[in-house]
Amino acid sequence: MATTTDIPREIKAWVYHEYGSVDVLKLEKIDVPELRPGQVLVKVVAAALNPVDFKRRQGYFKASDSPRPIVPGYDVAGIVVKVGSEVKELKVGDEVYGDINERAIHGPKQFGSLAEYTAVEEKLLALKPKNLDFVQAASLPLAIETAYEGLEKVGFSADKSLLVLGGAGGVGSLVIQLAKHVFGASKVAATASTGKLELLRKLGADQPIDYTQVKFEDLPEKFDVVYDAVGEGDRSLKAIKEGGTVVSIASPVSPPGFFFILTADGDILKKLNPYIENRTVQPILDPNGPYPFDRVVEAFTYLESNRAIGKVIIHPIP
Repeated sequence: MATTTDIPREIKAWVYHEYGSVDVLKLEKIDVPELRPGQVLVKVVAAALNPVDFKRRQGYFKASDSPRPIVPGYDVAGIVVKVGSEVKELKVGDEVYGDINERAIHGPKQFGSLAEYTAVEEKLLALKPKNLDFVQAASLPLAIETAYEGLEKVGFSADKSLLVLGGAGGVGSLVIQLAKHVFGASKVAATASTGKLELLRKLGADQPIDYTQVKFEDLPEKFDVVYDAVGEGDRSLKAIKEGGTVVSIASPVSPPGFFFILTADGDILKKLNPYIENRTVQPILDPNGPYPFDRVVEAFTYLESNRAIGKVIIHPIP
């Protein structure tokens, strides 16, 4: 493990200098990030890719982005190697995980987690669950925080029914587990393609729906809440009961639905760690991974094909 005396001045990182396709990504040497008082420096062991990463790289929210060049990456799992002067709890040697960008599309960090080291605010991190390795831990932060915060914002509670659109994806797979096993949903239905229906059952879905065969809005049964992780827009409104609502993380939706963007918070991870450690909630990793650090372009190409099941992870990182 690196100590403060052997942290290099230069590190390898994936960088893009202009917006565009995967072709703009280059593996370069950059200066190790400087620490602010409330931050820790993390030796990155594993990182996860998320759709927000490639949407950012494609320039979807360049008006509110950080200056280029940009090192992508939101999710991190790694080891604390240096602490800032105002850090209160974390210490060198702690194994941590988190979503390093408090605000996903408004000024996300210029230097993200697809690097050998990254600087992160202490408040965005939690200790890694004891039962998970770094690959499993890296898969969780952005997705599980989004899943949980969305259910909280919609006032989800025991005895309510839920339809998850995109149940086999990174966020959807965790919405199913949290709704069923943590919030106590009376019924969870979820959509996926034919080959992923058995996964939905294993996650806790009572009613797997094959979207290649069935239009979810035509089902006779309606739901208290629809959690839209794929971007169906107002189509999802047709699946709610009177008095129900839709929470969407992928596209705008008319009232009584609402569109929501995560505000990252390490306290959510701390709250959910017991459920992860007792295996009530489990990470879902895409079977094609993890991808080593030098194959980030290949990993993004795969994620952008929309074929991934669960999370696409980068590991090992030198």
